[in-house]
Amino acid sequence: MTVCGNMTLLLLVCLEPRLHTPMYFFLGNLSFLDVFCLTITLHKILLSYMSGDKTVSFTNCMSQMYIFSSLTCNELLILTAMSYDRYVAICNPLHYHMIMNSRVCVLLCVFCWVLGFMEVIPHMLAISRFSCYKSNVINHYFCDILPIMKLSCSDTTLLRLIIFIEGLFLVSFTPFLLTFISYVFIIYTILRIRSSSGRRKAFYTCSSHLTVVNILYISLVCQYLRPSSTDTLDSNKLFSLFNTAAVPVLNPFIYSLKNKDVKMAARKQLMSLMI
Repeated sequence: MTVCGNMTLLLLVCLEPRLHTPMYFFLGNLSFLDVFCLTITLHKILLSYMSGDKTVSFTNCMSQMYIFSSLTCNELLILTAMSYDRYVAICNPLHYHMIMNSRVCVLLCVFCWVLGFMEVIPHMLAISRFSCYKSNVINHYFCDILPIMKLSCSDTTLLRLIIFIEGLFLVSFTPFLLTFISYVFIIYTILRIRSSSGRRKAFYTCSSHLTVVNILYISLVCQYLRPSSTDTLDSNKLFSLFNTAAVPVLNPFIYSLKNKDVKMAARKQLMSLMI
């Protein structure tokens, strides 16, 4: 469902001229990211159940942890770029196409992808310094930073400091703050629209993005920012499975079911295939 939903949405964005706009350009990146993230985590889980082989080499474990963490950062950054796109579209519509031109969109996406993959490098360098582990059994569905950190018998102070600093200034708080500020201006602008139909139309254009942002941030907060007294590996596995399996499935349905342009593009492509 995740692969079919996101690949269908990605193909529609590529094939349909109606969807060649900044919002769908970012949405195409998000769909590609969801499929990429799925191939890093869930395929290994399914392969383990099918083959009965639940072992993973240290190199593959580190690679999986690096790529998954980078993709999570990328998703937060791309959603932040999408919130800026919605801010410009609603708060400054007359200059929208001038501000959100193709060059700006490409630069924003390149920045998100590069920063996402660079941000995790300090985490991996800190983990590579771990000299011993309590066990070679990971109590998790895949290799993630928190289970590896709890499994280590080395000093994890440096890694915790890196997670706190980068999470505060780069990955978690800053994207959340920028998204929050964007929606403060968006809501303020919508409330100033006199006609009720105009307010509904303006809110409709950003409702899908706002839904996805809320789902992702709630799942990440439940997974990584819960009090230590309630933080157990079993509960982490539950939230992690929701974040890696449920969220990528929901994204294409949220954007397609609530979007007339996507529905019309899908109908047009289906008609062209039938002719």
